[in-house]
Amino acid sequence: MPLPSDLEIFEVLKNVVDPEIHLDIVNLGLVYGFDKNEETGHVNVRMTLTSPACPFGPEIQRQAHGLIANLPEVKSVHVEIVFSPPWDPRTMASDEAKDVLGIF
Repeated sequence: MPLPSDLEIFEVLKNVVDPEIHLDIVNLGLVYGFDKNEETGHVNVRMTLTSPACPFGPEIQRQAHGLIANLPEVKSVHVEIVFSPPWDPRTMASDEAKDVLGIF
């Protein structure tokens, strides 16, 4: 069986909510992408935080890891926190998130 699709991974990551902003990391635009290895069952997630000093970063990373690790056929997961490109909610967040954040 193949690894979950990118869409399936995005859907499960919508369950990870930034505790300060109260929006999920997908709608905030914090998830940049995935690398998957079908042979080994490994999934590498590239994501960022709202700021490098985000106090909830380790918890967000832990939640994302746990949700993906529980998906079928996933044998290992690495959630990589990156800061390039820097997160910009004006261009990366969903319209729903922009409304909540007051970005017009």
